[in-house]
Amino acid sequence: MCVFLSGRFLFAAFCTPAAHTCTVRRIHFMSNPIDYSQGIYDAKKLGTPRMLILGAQHMFAMFGATVLVPALTGLSVSATLLFAGLGTLLFHFLTKRKVPAFLGSSFAFIGGYQAIAPMLEDGTANTQMLPYACAAVAFSGLVYLVASLLISTFGIRRIMRFFPPVVTGPIIISIGLILAPSAINNCQSNWLLAIVALATVIVCNIWGKGMVKILPILIGVLVSYAVALVTGAVDFAAIGEASWIGFPIHKEAMGLFSIDGSEKFISALFTIMPIAIATMMEHIGDIAAISATTGRNYIRDPGLNRTLMGDGLATAMAGLLGGPANTTYGENTGVLALTRVFDPRVVRIAAGFAILLSFCPKFAAVISCMPACVIGGVSFVGGIGKIRGIVIGVLMLRLIFVGLNMIGINQDLFYIIKGGIILFACALDMRKYLVKK
Repeated sequence: MCVFLSGRFLFAAFCTPAAHTCTVRRIHFMSNPIDYSQGIYDAKKLGTPRMLILGAQHMFAMFGATVLVPALTGLSVSATLLFAGLGTLLFHFLTKRKVPAFLGSSFAFIGGYQAIAPMLEDGTANTQMLPYACAAVAFSGLVYLVASLLISTFGIRRIMRFFPPVVTGPIIISIGLILAPSAINNCQSNWLLAIVALATVIVCNIWGKGMVKILPILIGVLVSYAVALVTGAVDFAAIGEASWIGFPIHKEAMGLFSIDGSEKFISALFTIMPIAIATMMEHIGDIAAISATTGRNYIRDPGLNRTLMGDGLATAMAGLLGGPANTTYGENTGVLALTRVFDPRVVRIAAGFAILLSFCPKFAAVISCMPACVIGGVSFVGGIGKIRGIVIGVLMLRLIFVGLNMIGINQDLFYIIKGGIILFACALDMRKYLVKK
C-alpha cells in the first residue's frame, strides 16, 4: 500500500504486482470528489494545484536515474536536466501531445561514454573526449530517424524481424559488462556507503510498495547521501562556491563542434552508434507498457514512427549541445499506473520543473558532491526492474573475476564459470515468463 497526497485528496493505493493491477481509493477531506478508478485523461478538471503536485511526482520519479548518468560520465548535471525537459517537450510536440511519456537520460549509453571518455584518475570529467562521445550520441539519435522512416514505409512487423532478442540481448549484456569495472572502482573509496546504497535500492525494488517501488534509485541515493553527510564524507566547498543562477549549456562541452572527421570522432561513432539498436527495442517496450497502462494504443496513434522520431530527435539535440542520450522512462509509467492520471499535461509540467532546476548551478553542485562510492553502489542496479537478472549476473561475474584471478585458476575453467554466471543471470529474467506459462 502507498499513501500519497494530491491536491484535496489523500489517496491510498493498493497494488497487486502479480496481477499488475493497482486500486486507488479516495479519502477526500475537501469538496468536489473526483473518481480516479477509470483514469483521468483531462487533468484540467483536477485544478492547477493538484496538477503541479502530480507533475512534481513525475519529476521525482525520473530524478534519481537521470542525475546518476552525469555523475557516472562527467557530463553536466544542469545540461542533463535541461535536455531531459526540452527532450520531453519536443517528444510531446512530435507525438501530437498524446503520449504521457517522460524522456530522461539513458543508462544504456553509459558504457559508450566510459569507453570513449573514461573519467580521469582524480575522478574528474574527461573534457577532451566527452564532446566526441556527445557527437556520436547525436548520430545515434539519427538511427532512430532511419528506423522511423523504415517503419513508416514497410511496417513494424517486417522491420522487427531484423532485431530479434538474439541480436539485442548480447548488446545489453555488453553494456553491463562495460559498466561493472567502473562500479567496482567507485565503490573502493568507501565500501560501507556503497553497500548502503546498493542494499537500499535492492530492498526498495523487491519489497517496496507504491511510490517506494517506483523510486528505488532516488531513495538509495538519498539514504546513502545522508549517511555520507553524517560520516563527514561530503566536501561542501563546491556547493558554497556555486552560484544560484547560471546558464546550463557551455560551448566547450558541445558535440556539435567535434564532428570533424578525425580518428577520435570515427572511433566514437563505431563504439556508440550500435547501442541505439538496443535502446530502440527498449523504446518499443516502453511505449507498449504506456499503452497497456493507459488503455490507449499509442503504437497505432500517434504511431511508433512518431515516438521513435521524437526520442531520436531529443537524443540528437542533447548530444549536439552537450547532454546525454534520452530514453523513455519506465519509472514514470509506474507513476501513471499509481495515480491513474494519464493526461500528458502532467508530464509536461514535470519537464518544466526539470528545465527550471537546470538553471541553478547550486543544485547541480549538490549532486556533483555526491561521493563516488554512492554512485558506484547505485550503478550496480541502474537497470533494475527491466534487466535485474543481467545486472546481478554482471555483479557476480566481476566479483568472481577478481577472486579467480587471485587464486590463479585455469583459464578454460574460468570461461566456463563466466558463461554459467551469464546463463544464470538470464534464467533469473526468464523465470517469471516460464512461471506464467
